[in-house]
Amino acid sequence: MRRPQLPHDSSAPTAAGNLPAELSGFVGREDELASLGRVMDRARLVTVVGVGGVGKTRCALKIARQLEKRYCGHVRMVELSAVHDPELLDHTVVDALGLTDHTGRPPRTILHEHLAEHRLLLVVDGFEHLVDACADLVGELLRRHPRLRVLAAGRLPLDVDGEHVFPLAPMTDEDAIRLFAERAAAVRPEFRLTEENRAAVRELCRRLDGIPLALELAAGRLPVLSTEQVLQRLADRFRLLTGSSRSALPRHRTLRTAIGWSHELCTPEQRLLWARLSVFAGQFDLEAVEYICGGTGLPGDAVLDALSGLLARSVVVREEAAVGSRYRMLDTMREYGAEWLVATGETDRLRRRHRDWFLGLATWCELDWFGPRQSQVAARAESELPNLRQAMECSLEIPGEEHLAQYLAGTLWFLWVGCGRLSEGRRWLDHVLEEETPYDPSRLKALWVLGHVAVVQGDPIGAIAALQECQEEADRADDATALAYAVHRLGCLALVTDDMARARELLTEAIGRYRELGELNSNVLMARIELAMAVGFHGDVDAAVEICEEVREICEDHGERWALSYALYVLAYAALQEGRPARARELLRESLTIGHTFHDLLVSVLVLELLALVTAVEGDAAEAALLQGAADRIWASVGPPLFGSAYFGHPRVRCEKLARRELGDGPYEAGLRAGGALDPDAVVARVLTDGADEEPQGPGRPRGPVLGPGKALGPAPSPRTGAVGPEHEP
Repeated sequence: MRRPQLPHDSSAPTAAGNLPAELSGFVGREDELASLGRVMDRARLVTVVGVGGVGKTRCALKIARQLEKRYCGHVRMVELSAVHDPELLDHTVVDALGLTDHTGRPPRTILHEHLAEHRLLLVVDGFEHLVDACADLVGELLRRHPRLRVLAAGRLPLDVDGEHVFPLAPMTDEDAIRLFAERAAAVRPEFRLTEENRAAVRELCRRLDGIPLALELAAGRLPVLSTEQVLQRLADRFRLLTGSSRSALPRHRTLRTAIGWSHELCTPEQRLLWARLSVFAGQFDLEAVEYICGGTGLPGDAVLDALSGLLARSVVVREEAAVGSRYRMLDTMREYGAEWLVATGETDRLRRRHRDWFLGLATWCELDWFGPRQSQVAARAESELPNLRQAMECSLEIPGEEHLAQYLAGTLWFLWVGCGRLSEGRRWLDHVLEEETPYDPSRLKALWVLGHVAVVQGDPIGAIAALQECQEEADRADDATALAYAVHRLGCLALVTDDMARARELLTEAIGRYRELGELNSNVLMARIELAMAVGFHGDVDAAVEICEEVREICEDHGERWALSYALYVLAYAALQEGRPARARELLRESLTIGHTFHDLLVSVLVLELLALVTAVEGDAAEAALLQGAADRIWASVGPPLFGSAYFGHPRVRCEKLARRELGDGPYEAGLRAGGALDPDAVVARVLTDGADEEPQGPGRPRGPVLGPGKALGPAPSPRTGAVGPEHEP
C-alpha cells in the first residue's frame, strides 16, 4: 500500500508549542511590548528583568505568542521555579521540548542533537535560583545552535555573552489604573471607575508603584473593603513593613508590603495554611493539603475553608490538569510562607509529613499501575514529579532516613521504565545508592530497578553489577522477593545479549519464584513475555504464542495495558512468521498506540522495525525504507539499535534485503534519509491513521514464513561468528 511522501519541515521540534493559555486579559504595556519585539528581531538572547511581581513572565509570554507564527508554532517554555537541583536543569529542558530518551546519554547531549535540526524559540522563566547553571546551559546552546533564540524572564540577567537585557519597569499610572479596574470588576462585577473613586484608585496604584501582582492582590480585597478602605489599610502596612530590611530595594519592600498586608488580612487558619503550603513544589491537590497541612491549629475540617480563602486572595491559584483540579502557590507567595513556617518552628515536621505523603502516593501508584487505572497513574505520577523529587531530597538530607529515598526511587520503577523517564530514573537510582545503608528491602529494590533500567539502556556492565549485588545480598538476607526480581532481570539481560539458553533458564526460574511468592503484576507479566521471546527465538513459535495469549488474557482481566503492548509485539512477530501480515499489522498498530500513550520509546521503536518488514512483505518497499529510517532516529534516544542483537535485529536485516532488491540502493538510502528526517510523533500518526483499512498492494503477499529459518522468531547465530543464518525468500 503505497503512501504519498509527506513534506518535512526540518525545523519542527518534537511537538508544537507549549505556551500556557491566558486566563486573564493582558492590560497595557503597548510601548514595552513593541520595544521588546524590536529587540527580539535583532538579538538571539533577550532577558526581561525586573522586581518580583512586575509582570516579566506575562510580557515574555505575550511576545512569545506573537512570534509563534514566525516560528511555525514551535515556541517552547521551560518553567524552572519548581526545580531546585541544578543537576535536574537539563532534564527539565528536555521535558519542556517534549523529548523522550531511554539511553544513558547526558540530557545535554540530547538537547544538542535535537537543536542541531530545529529552529526554536525557547522561553526560560523562573531561573534566579539556578542562575549559574542556567547561564552555562543557555550560553552553550546558543553558541552551538545558530537557529535557537532564547527569551528569558527573571529577577537578574544571565550574564551570558550576547545577552540583551530588557529592564521591565512598573506599569505607567494609566496602565496600572486600567489593570486595577479590570481585576476589581472581576471580583466585584459592579465595580466601575468613577469620578468619586478615581483619585483613590490612582493613589493606590501610585503607592503600590504600579506592580501588577500588588495591584491584583489589592483588587482581590474589594469584595470586603472599599477602595478608600484598601488605601487606608495599605498605608498602615507600609509604615509597618518597609523598615524590615534596609538592604532591600524599595520595590522589593513595596511588594513585600503588599504581600504582608494580604497576609495580615487573612484569618489565623489561612495564615497557618499559607505557611504550611510552602513545603509543596509545583502543583498539589486537596487531599495532600488536608493530610500534610492539617493538624494543630488547623483542624482537618477547616482546611478547605482556609484554602478557599487563599484562592480568593490569589495567594493560591487553581489549575485544571489531566488528573483533575490542582493548585499552585506563586513563587513569591511560597517564599513568604516559608519564612513564616520557619518562624513557627514547623519546617522539619512539615517536610517529613510532605515526604511521608508522597511515599504513600508512590506506593499506591505502584500497586494501581497493575490495573485499569494505569494511564491515570502515569498522569498522576508525572504531575507529582516535582513533589516526588523533593521527597527524595528530604530523605537524603535527614540522617538515618536515606533508606526512604532508596525505597521511593525503587518504587517509581513504573515511572522510569514505563513512562519514558529512564535517564532521570538512572540518575536518582545511582544517587540514592551512593548512601551507605543496610541491605534491607529498600536498598535491594533500588538495586534490581537500577539493573532493569541499565538493561533497557543497553548498559550490560552497569546492569550486571547492580543485579549480581542484589542477588548476592538477597541470598544472604533471605529476601525471596528481591532474589526473584534479580534473577528475572538477569534473564532479561541474557535475552538482549543473545544468550537464549541462559535467558530461558533464568526467566523460567524467576517465574517459578514469582509463583511461589504469589506475585502477579506488570513485572511478572513482562517475565513471561520475555520468556516467550526466548523460546520463540530458540525455535518454538507455538510456545511463544501460547505464553503471550495467556498474558493477553491476564492483561484484559486486570486492565493492564503497558505489558500488553509487548505481548502484542510478540504475537505480531508470530503472525508474520505464519504468513499473516495483515494480522501482524493490526496487532502492531494496537501495540504502538499503547506504547505511544505511555511515552515508551522501546516498544514503539521495536514495533516500527517490525512494521517496516510487514510493509515490505506487503509490497511497499518505499514506505518500508521510510519506516526503517524513522526507527533509526528513535534508536538514538533509546540505546544500541536493537540491543546489538542478531535475534532482535533479524527483521531489520530481512526488510533491508527486500527493500533494496525492490528499490535499488539509491532510492532505498533516500527512503532511509526521508524517514530519519520525520518527527517521531509524525511517524506514529502516519502509522496509526494512514491506510488503516487498506488491502496490501503489489506482489508482496507472503507464501510462507518470512522472518527466518524454520519456525524461529529470529535467526540462529553461527556458533563461531554469531552471524545470521540463511534466510527463506517470501
